Amino acid sequence: MRSAPFIPAFFAFGLAAIIAVFSASFAVSKIEKTSVADVTTAMRDQGHDWVSVSADGLQLELAGTAPDEATRFRAITVANGIVDAARVIDQMEVAAAAVIEAPRFSVEILRNAGGISLIGLIPAATDRTALLEKVRKIKDAGEVSDLLEIADYTPPEGWNTALDFGLMALAKLPRSKISIAADEVLVDAISDSRDAKRRLESDLSRAAPEGLRLAMTIAAPRPVITPFTLRFLIDGDGARFDACSAATEKGRDRILAAARTAGLEGQASCTIGLGVPSPEWPQAAVAAIDALADLGGGSVTLSDADITLVGQADTKQADFDRRVGELEGALPLGFSLFAVLPEPVVIDGTGDGAGAPEFVATRNEEGAVQLRGRIGAERARKAMGSFARARFGMEAVTDATRSDDSLPEGWLPRVLAALDSLALLHEGTVVVQPDVVDVTGRTGNPDARAEVSRILSDQLGSAENFTLKITYDKKLDPVLGLPTPEECVEQINQVLAVRKITFAPGSAEIDADARDTVERIAELLRTCDDVQMEIGGYTDSQGREIMNQQLSQSRAEAVLTALAARRVATANLVAIGYGEERPIATNETEEGREANRRIEFRLIVPEEDAEADRNLDEDPPEAEEGEIITGGAGTENEQN
Repeated sequence: MRSAPFIPAFFAFGLAAIIAVFSASFAVSKIEKTSVADVTTAMRDQGHDWVSVSADGLQLELAGTAPDEATRFRAITVANGIVDAARVIDQMEVAAAAVIEAPRFSVEILRNAGGISLIGLIPAATDRTALLEKVRKIKDAGEVSDLLEIADYTPPEGWNTALDFGLMALAKLPRSKISIAADEVLVDAISDSRDAKRRLESDLSRAAPEGLRLAMTIAAPRPVITPFTLRFLIDGDGARFDACSAATEKGRDRILAAARTAGLEGQASCTIGLGVPSPEWPQAAVAAIDALADLGGGSVTLSDADITLVGQADTKQADFDRRVGELEGALPLGFSLFAVLPEPVVIDGTGDGAGAPEFVATRNEEGAVQLRGRIGAERARKAMGSFARARFGMEAVTDATRSDDSLPEGWLPRVLAALDSLALLHEGTVVVQPDVVDVTGRTGNPDARAEVSRILSDQLGSAENFTLKITYDKKLDPVLGLPTPEECVEQINQVLAVRKITFAPGSAEIDADARDTVERIAELLRTCDDVQMEIGGYTDSQGREIMNQQLSQSRAEAVLTALAARRVATANLVAIGYGEERPIATNETEEGREANRRIEFRLIVPEEDAEADRNLDEDPPEAEEGEIITGGAGTENEQN
């Protein structure tokens, strides 16, 4: 019973303990909420929205993904500034570092008479020493300045190929700026002439690797145009220029605008050159073109300061005279006008017709020139013959002309001017009459029409009438008409597909009926003399393997010998016999065996290009006897 007084005390202590625990728990909860709120607010204020804050008792956990280590550290510093650092638990992560992209590798090469400078950024894998050595080996390279920087990144696809092509272009262009990147090469250069410009553009276009963008700006010095010539016509074929010259771009634009008003359609150009006889040339040209347009047809020729207006035969004389008078009043000082309303002209073209006397010269595609019709006295005939043989070759000219003492004065100069014009044509005909010179034919020279106009304007005189029907054929152009290496191989194999090269059974002697095929191949190879090709010989699988290989080798060599006999440059040709290898059909049937017996031309790729091709090919074929691009195939029609 003595313990009863202690019971109230026990309950008092128990109640006090419960109150203490509750108060402590409340205080902790209050601290947690306050700390989380304060730290969260501070994080937002500092721009760390990515941080999430939570409490675990008096400890604060920071979670989230920081963009980098420095940002994570700044977030921890913010939290430590609000609560005791011992209470902060870092559960934050750092984002994986982004892969740094490789820089754009490029080289700009400047070349002039003072030397060559290389500026840019190249991969560390590029052999800098070898690169500079290649540049120094360029003919007349001069001093080479190396201003290149290096970055240790994997070279981009196509980099080495583009670099090699850029150096090849550099070797051809003594005055140039060449910008090289993995996907493009930009060329700015100056050439020696318009012909050199065209050839450079063609050579670079042909040599450009597939997939590489090539942009060229090659300037040529302004040509000296003599005589300064413009010839504009309106006839049944529409309005057109035979020749157009201007001294400035502004003047050219004025002339072309007047021509379009007169009916000119499509693309047209006017050569900008030196030698203009007067600053008022555009004004005179525009006035002459306007006059011709008002007449509705004919031709107008400006040769230096002399202007010849030739109307159409059906134009009324009064209308023609009125327009001539207006043109004379519109011409600037220093220009003279000759106007003629011609009688209808009939071109017989035989040299022996009953009409006006004629001299006729014809040139065929093989270059043979036949002269017929009338020429002056014997002395004039000898002069004409000597001129023609000097122009076309001793063996190419056949003279069937006849002397005629009744020809008008100045006949011989007209004939010589006509022969000069014919020399600019691949094939064609010139007809000389007392009142007209007619030139007709095809050419591979895009400027031939303008050059013929200048020749006739200069040598016939400004008061002469001439007609031109000259067609430009790209296939005849010695620059643009050249086939690419791939086209060379394809064209040859197309010939073989149509007409096979055949041999006697078991022999390497070419059959007589296959010689036409060899002749045709020889013609094609003359336009591809710088293309490396393989002549491959193949047999079927009948017979011993070693014998088949030897026979195919002999046949490939026989084709090479036959081409050499036809004066084809064979330095870039190689004959290889593969025997029964690489069949293109089954050897189980006669048709298949016949297909496998064949001669095949293939393009040989230089080793450095082949290596580049291998690097670009994810699953390259097994190399055989070097790297070769296959074209089509011809076949033989006898066993083995």
